[in-house]
Amino acid sequence: MSLVRLNIKGISYSQTQNGAYALILNEVDGDRKLPIVIGAFEAQSIAIALEKEIRPPRPLTHDLFKNFADRFDVVVKQVIIHKLVDGVFYSSLICERDKIEEIIDARTSDAIALALRFQAPIFTYKNILDKAGIYLKVNPKKEGEEQDSILVDDLVVEEIEASIQDNYKDKTLQELNTLLDEAVTNEDYEKAAKIRDEISKR
Repeated sequence: MSLVRLNIKGISYSQTQNGAYALILNEVDGDRKLPIVIGAFEAQSIAIALEKEIRPPRPLTHDLFKNFADRFDVVVKQVIIHKLVDGVFYSSLICERDKIEEIIDARTSDAIALALRFQAPIFTYKNILDKAGIYLKVNPKKEGEEQDSILVDDLVVEEIEASIQDNYKDKTLQELNTLLDEAVTNEDYEKAAKIRDEISKR
């Protein structure tokens, strides 16, 4: 399967999901966007890494990981978003130490926060982009504006959230309850809230 490189297009606060943010990844050689719902802490960490001028007084968790990795000569070479199951993206960190490559499982939001700190490229497989990629008009430049803001429009977030909710509409109640149990077991409370909302509608 062929890999597609992605760039970070922006982040936006979710109006409907308390404490959730939407991270928009952009296809480098195309117009499709890959939207991913992330938590507030990860959104803050990604935003700080994007805004070079902001320096927290003490290292955040992802900064600590970077400092730790630097001390022990571990380098994150790239991040691959390799799987999409029930609206949840799964990622891997491709790391290297002493010319030995290791693959480490990671949440996508954490993987991207680390990719920024290591200046590592972010990739996904073409079939994932075909399945979850959408065409959005994000942050049209205003007159005199030099670069895009890292914040994306609320309408974009509404469209993203609608597409995520659609993933659960064709599930039976039994399947939804199973997914809810799995989400709670995995401490994925954002996903659990979405599934609970769909169950409540029934």
